[in-house]
Amino acid sequence: MNKVYKNAAESINDINDGAVIMLGGFGLCGIPENCIAALVNKKIKNLTCISNNAGVDDFGIGLMLQQKQVKKMISSYVGENAEFERQLLSGELEVELIPQGSLATRCMASGYGMPAIFTPAGVGTEVADGKETRTFNGKEYLMEYAFDADYAIVKAWKGDTDGNLIYKATARNFNPLMAMAGKITIAEVEELVPAGELDPNQIHTPGIYVHRIFKGENYEKRIEQRTTAPSAP
Repeated sequence: MNKVYKNAAESINDINDGAVIMLGGFGLCGIPENCIAALVNKKIKNLTCISNNAGVDDFGIGLMLQQKQVKKMISSYVGENAEFERQLLSGELEVELIPQGSLATRCMASGYGMPAIFTPAGVGTEVADGKETRTFNGKEYLMEYAFDADYAIVKAWKGDTDGNLIYKATARNFNPLMAMAGKITIAEVEELVPAGELDPNQIHTPGIYVHRIFKGENYEKRIEQRTTAPSAP
């Protein structure tokens, strides 16, 4: 099975209107920049996007929001995107805000083949409205369903032609969990090497989870809020 694709456009070519897509990354760190750009160029609509964040106005998922491609956003942090706020308040965008740990664990449950999880996060809040709760050992837990994503799109630092992936630093927060969870997982990597060149002890996502892989290019790697120490006197 040849998993290597030429570029982002080729790898996302069969994603159509109405798809449910997981997009890896934490803030703007480790997001699949090339695939997001390809989705914008493809101009597909009515997407449900599952991501830790919604990007910023002119980068990441924010580019898709600008083009009105996203019907529903499932996230845990959206505070850096004014266009997201505008669409939410105007009723143009359906939003499901969930605790960050619940987001991660629902991704994990998908990868593990579990239909649901029970978590104390969100009990007694608006997050729990309309959802089933159960009591275990005297404590109330909220039932959350595992995600059902058509595609998971992730970004890794290094990968091989069999789809094995290594992430770097903060990019490990959501990418590995989402890589396990999509019906089809697409990985873009900064460096693509032949199978057998990666140290097996360093691999974070085994290639069995990855269906398509390509070498990305021209990564900006933006920082949401850049802060620096004051100059020395």
